[in-house]
Amino acid sequence: MRVAFLGPSGTYAEQATQQLLALEALTEAELMPQPGIRAVVQALAQGDCDAAVVPVENSVEGGVTTCLDALWEHPDLTIAHALVLPVRHALLGSGSLEGISEVLSHPQALAQCAQWLAEHLPRALQLPTSSTADAARMVAGSRFRAAVASQQAAAEHNLQVLAYPVNDVPGNCTRFLLLRRGSRSHAGALASLAYSLHSNQPGALLEALACFARRGLNMSRIESRPSKREMGEYIFFVDLELSAGPELLEAALNDLRPLCEHLALFGAYPITSRVSESSS
Repeated sequence: MRVAFLGPSGTYAEQATQQLLALEALTEAELMPQPGIRAVVQALAQGDCDAAVVPVENSVEGGVTTCLDALWEHPDLTIAHALVLPVRHALLGSGSLEGISEVLSHPQALAQCAQWLAEHLPRALQLPTSSTADAARMVAGSRFRAAVASQQAAAEHNLQVLAYPVNDVPGNCTRFLLLRRGSRSHAGALASLAYSLHSNQPGALLEALACFARRGLNMSRIESRPSKREMGEYIFFVDLELSAGPELLEAALNDLRPLCEHLALFGAYPITSRVSESSS
C-alpha cells in the first residue's frame, strides 16, 4: 500500500495521512512525499500509488484551489474518507524573533497567520514555499529567516520555537481527503460532487441547486472555480449532507444531470473530526 501526500516529512498532511490510514486500518502503508498538491493527485491518477491525501478546505482561508482544480481534472478519483484536523502553527527559527527579516511558509499557512505576522513582524518579507515542512528545512541555520510550521517540524530540523501559536484564529482547522481509485460509494455522512452547467443564463444555477432542495439535501459547502475556458464560465463544487441514506442522492443526481455539461461525483464517505490540538 503506497500513499502519496504533500511532503516533505513534518507537514500537517503527513499527520493527516497517518491518522486517515489508522481510521481505515491500513497500518502497513508506505508513505510517498510529493513536492506539491497537484503532484500528489497526479501520482494517484497515474497509478504510481494506491491512495493519496490532500487538503481541500481550511476553516479560515476556504477551499484549497489547487486541490479543487486537480479533482476536476481527474473525475475518476473517489473520496474514501475525510478528516478535519486542528492546526496550530508555530514560528520556527535559529535566531531571535527580533532579528527575523524573512518568514517562509506555504501560502495558506502565511494567510492563516497574517494578523500575527503584521503585528509582530511587520517589516519581514513573506516568502511562499511548497509546504510548511519545506519552509522549516529552508530556514535551518539561518539567523534572519523563520518558518511558519509545526512544532514537530522544529524537532526534525533542529529549530527553536520562537512563538506558539501564531495562527490568527484559535479554531483553525483543515479538512483532508483520502483519495482512491475505483468505484464510488453513495453511502456516507457526506457526498462531494462538481458540475458545470450547459449555459450561463438567469436562473441556471438556482435550477441546479433546487435539485438538492427538493430532496431535502443540505449543502454544507458550495464553491465556484473558473473553468479556464472563458470569462464568466464556472465549475461548482458542492458537499451534501446525507443523513437519510443514498436514495435521495441518487434521485438528486438524476434531476441534476440533464442540466449539466459535465458532472463528477467524487463519492460519499465518512468524515472524522479531531478536537485535540495538532502538534504537526
